[in-house]
Amino acid sequence: VFSNLPFLLTGLYGLSRRRRIEPRCAVAYTVLCAGVLLVSLGSAYYHWSPSTATLLWDRLPMTVAFMALFSMLLEERVVESSRTLYPLLLAGVASAVYWYWTETRGAGDLRPYLLVQFLPILLLPLILAMFPSKYLSNKMLAGALLLYCTAKVFEHYDRSVLESISIMSGHTIKHLLAGASTLCIILSV
Repeated sequence: VFSNLPFLLTGLYGLSRRRRIEPRCAVAYTVLCAGVLLVSLGSAYYHWSPSTATLLWDRLPMTVAFMALFSMLLEERVVESSRTLYPLLLAGVASAVYWYWTETRGAGDLRPYLLVQFLPILLLPLILAMFPSKYLSNKMLAGALLLYCTAKVFEHYDRSVLESISIMSGHTIKHLLAGASTLCIILSV
């Protein structure tokens, strides 16, 4: 539960600096920061009382943060439009709700949710390499990607990490690294 503190602090820090943000991405940036802040609450809620219902509240804000980041990146480098945020947010929220709906019916279809979570991460290096930056820092976004990928490795080896170091699980370290990753994203603007 306490390993969600980096998300809370990063979300609050990001919101505190939103007045200094590039106006073209201010709305998506604010949604991103709010999503990160809500990740801290949703994830803490889930880890305090694990269930399918609480896992929905863990996943929903993550989709908001991922889609806000993807929108910022697309609008800064790929499309000259400010019309991607709301459709992407809708797709993100729908993916988590769809998972929950299928999970309560015994199917648990994660495919749309996984697409929402991993498509921006998979496309990030391509977008950074192919499109010039206007205001988002390539170095900070690359750092965020590296930290996030490292976090996913620790998540995968959760029990092995706990057995090896015995003071923290891989999942706990994942939260800390993912929190650092979100800080890099916030500092990229």
